[in-house]
Amino acid sequence: GDQEAGEMGLAAVPGRQAAFRQDLATAVQYAKAVGCPRIHLLAGRVPLGADRAAVAGEMETTFTENLRYAADLLAQEDMVGLVEPINSRITDPRYYLNTPHQAAAILEKVGRPNLKLQLDLFHCQIMDGNLSRNLETYFPLIGHIQIAQVPGRHEPDSPGELNFPYIFKLLESLGYTGYVGCEYAPKGETLEGLGWLHSYWESRGLQHGGTSKAAD
Repeated sequence: GDQEAGEMGLAAVPGRQAAFRQDLATAVQYAKAVGCPRIHLLAGRVPLGADRAAVAGEMETTFTENLRYAADLLAQEDMVGLVEPINSRITDPRYYLNTPHQAAAILEKVGRPNLKLQLDLFHCQIMDGNLSRNLETYFPLIGHIQIAQVPGRHEPDSPGELNFPYIFKLLESLGYTGYVGCEYAPKGETLEGLGWLHSYWESRGLQHGGTSKAAD
């Protein structure tokens, strides 16, 4: 969308379907060029001046139609589309898709196997908490995980509400084998900020890089 005009994705924005399809085609070309099999389909914001409840039905209809179109297009490229709830309490008060429950209901309605949930635990904690149950409940829908400590949105070992060693072990026990995206703002240098990962590997008896010491 037009970020200078305040747009944050278009998939659920009524009247912007043509622009969504054009942008999706461009995104597919970028994804193919870099070998990325997943594309985040941003829902977009409730229009300025509109009441969220008043436009919710029209936005859901638009979102559903656009997601079906995207899923069919992405299937031709063997790609997966992702939808991400973004919290409306702190990060973006006007973002349309803001809870995993809402996202799961829409994905069920759309009914396409190559559309998945991009679950950012930062947003999920702010909107709902109950992370263990939510991870277990929505695990079959999850296509990507993102992390950041709450409330500062910094490294997982920074002060905050979330116990990431527990969360990582839970993901492993559930059988998650995908990437975990570091969707946080480092407090300092990027490499220094990855010290938490080295510490986590060591706590699990792994070397830097995630390889087993026993295997070596």
